[in-house]
Amino acid sequence: MPRSAHPSAASTADAPAAARHVSLVALPEAGFATLAGLYDVMNAHALMGLADTPARAPFQVEIVGEAAGALDIASGVPVPVQRAIDTVASTDIVIVPSLLVRGAGWQAGRHPRLVDWLRRMHERGAVLCSACSGIFLLAETGLWDGRDATVHFAYAKPFAAAHPAVRIHPEKVLVISGPREDLVSSGASTTWHDMALYLVARFAGATDAQALARLFALQWHQDGLAPYITFEGRADHGDAEIEAAQRWLGGHFSVASPVEEMIKRSRLAERTFKRRFTAATGLAPIAYVQRLRIEEAKRRLERTDDPVDEIGWRVGYEDAAFFRRLFKRTTGLAPGAYRKRFRIPDFARP
Repeated sequence: MPRSAHPSAASTADAPAAARHVSLVALPEAGFATLAGLYDVMNAHALMGLADTPARAPFQVEIVGEAAGALDIASGVPVPVQRAIDTVASTDIVIVPSLLVRGAGWQAGRHPRLVDWLRRMHERGAVLCSACSGIFLLAETGLWDGRDATVHFAYAKPFAAAHPAVRIHPEKVLVISGPREDLVSSGASTTWHDMALYLVARFAGATDAQALARLFALQWHQDGLAPYITFEGRADHGDAEIEAAQRWLGGHFSVASPVEEMIKRSRLAERTFKRRFTAATGLAPIAYVQRLRIEEAKRRLERTDDPVDEIGWRVGYEDAAFFRRLFKRTTGLAPGAYRKRFRIPDFARP
């Protein structure tokens, strides 16, 4: 790993040789929560006294941007950019925080200087990291082409359309790519916690990562992001026959033999219907039914006290054991564990 070679701040001069320089990128589209949270956690050894002295902290964190000074970011909060990227000759870790992607989506090419700087830092040995939608900017470097990454599941479709050469896995919390494990991406929203703890464990040790997890009450998302993803069937395929079947299924997924009923209503041959349904939605009819049923079961687990087996029956499963297995296979959590995680706790209810 390269070491920071600039004498801009007293902390740099006092830092031990082993300290990693972390460049936290601020740009107008950045969200404040992720930017500030990453700064505090990565800088916690100095801020919270975890190191013997601030000078012995394993990371030296700076907020960098295209120009030094106050920068109004997407959250409407002015952020002090401590250094301009043109003055950063080398760095060990670069983190692009969550970006607010509105309307028509991320507009590539808005920050060519940043993209060029990111490439240079990588060429000089830096580990490039994205939090949530920060991968939109980093992908413009081309370094993720042909590699794996994750992004907030809400941005998965526009990202895949913009960067078809990147293999995207929105259900994953953290994806480490590159020949030197030098391309790091984290998924939805607060999975930046996982990325920060990963970087601390990797460069400062597991004991330090555990200490920070306790200090900030951070938790690894060890079950992945599948429990958080809401299923929405694809409806932009243009097949009117299948669209009609989807609309009917939306209100009748719990009936007995829903696939057979859809086929009867469609007036298509069974093989033709199944082929067209799969081509249009990306899922076989029975798999689509199962996703709708599990989605309804999730809402009932979150909002009612109904027993798990009764919920399974109400969404269309007479075999309670099969329902439980299918629920866990789909969401990554058993029904009881899902309810415990997502139901509003008693102390927070009106």
